[in-house]
Amino acid sequence: MVSRFAATLLFAAATFSAQAQVDADQARRLGEDLTPLGAIRAGNAVGTIPAWNGGLATPPPGYQAGMHHPDPYAADAELYRVSHGNLAQYKNLLSPGQQKLLTEQPGYFLRVLPSHRSAAAPQRIYDATRYNASHASLIAGGNGVEGAAAGIPFPFPQSGVEVIWNHIMRYRGDQARMLTNQAAVLKGGAYTLLKRDLEIMFVYGRAGVMPTDLDNTLFFYKYQVIAPSKLAGSALVVQETLDQVLALRKAWRYSRGERRVRRLPTLAYDALQPDTSGMATADVVDTYNGAPDRYEWTLIGKQEMLVPYNSYAVHQKGIPYDDIVKPQSVNPQLLRYELHRVWVVEADLRKGFSHRYAKRRFYIDEDSWQILSVDLYDKSGELVGLQESHPISYYDVPMFSSTLEAIYDFPGQRYFVDGLDNNEPMYDFNVRLSKGDFTAASLRREGL
Repeated sequence: MVSRFAATLLFAAATFSAQAQVDADQARRLGEDLTPLGAIRAGNAVGTIPAWNGGLATPPPGYQAGMHHPDPYAADAELYRVSHGNLAQYKNLLSPGQQKLLTEQPGYFLRVLPSHRSAAAPQRIYDATRYNASHASLIAGGNGVEGAAAGIPFPFPQSGVEVIWNHIMRYRGDQARMLTNQAAVLKGGAYTLLKRDLEIMFVYGRAGVMPTDLDNTLFFYKYQVIAPSKLAGSALVVQETLDQVLALRKAWRYSRGERRVRRLPTLAYDALQPDTSGMATADVVDTYNGAPDRYEWTLIGKQEMLVPYNSYAVHQKGIPYDDIVKPQSVNPQLLRYELHRVWVVEADLRKGFSHRYAKRRFYIDEDSWQILSVDLYDKSGELVGLQESHPISYYDVPMFSSTLEAIYDFPGQRYFVDGLDNNEPMYDFNVRLSKGDFTAASLRREGL
């Protein structure tokens, strides 16, 4: 049944000039032979990838609000491990970045477990995605999207940039408050935890939002540093735009030392994120964000790969951070890999633009549109980095998103990890937030 939200969108369709991406007959495949977000519903021929049957949309027995999400697949037996010793056997299922990590760290391995297609979203997101399939289109040379709200804009992607927009605009809840830690792990293993209190309010995916309500806004984001003490009190607020060529994201930073709020001239592309030891650019947050205008995007296709998935083991409450953050890599014993179908998209830096990554290859989950892995290349063509996003289904929302992200710097033999929350309260997806909480004035008030 079509929700009241979808019916409202259909009524408003005449107000948009966007060219339809698919006709009504094609759109009806969503929820039939395709999942409501556009993935192939059926499993693979040999049965190693199961069919999608609704995902993990309700909490398992024993779950209580506020818990670190119990692992619904804890009883699964490990199928096999991929290591430097047997890399050749599984090479066709691994990205070049994964292969390099396994080669350069002989003690590293991938634990491969049975595949579960757990990605799920609210029904209103499915209804909105069906609407978007026939009404969303790219504008401004691919740097913006019109005629879409709430759902995936391009469930039948025809280009690489459409796949990337699906990732950027996927559903991640309505709002959240979270306490998490990040660490820049240096060669040799030394690191210092940076704890942040984060708040995020999504505009695009909110219940009842219409395309005309967006005002070129995707979400609002703010964090305050809690520890270490020498950085505590510093804060950042971001107003994220959809079309960042039309209007750059606005960002302000409060420095405890200066006791003042400064407008950041740019926090995009390869501008370095504060407090990451130079390992994280602005556009690697959430594995990729921001304007796509510096790259030429090529849709390579879809393939089966071993990717991080259902990473509940590393999400559990009470795990000491020293047990997760190991020299050279995240503890592989706590990570989970499964066989899934992914979209493969390649990004090549356009002439006249600069970026530390001249080429990127993205591997995007077909069920959720979450980027799971990225190979990073420099201007000489050398593979210099690997990003990995370790996701779970937050079945209490429901939505599918990362619980931990890592960026490996191969030349520096170091890495950056974000999302460490095992010894903090679990995310509050029901926090009350408003647009006024995400302004320069709000930073001044909190700073004072």
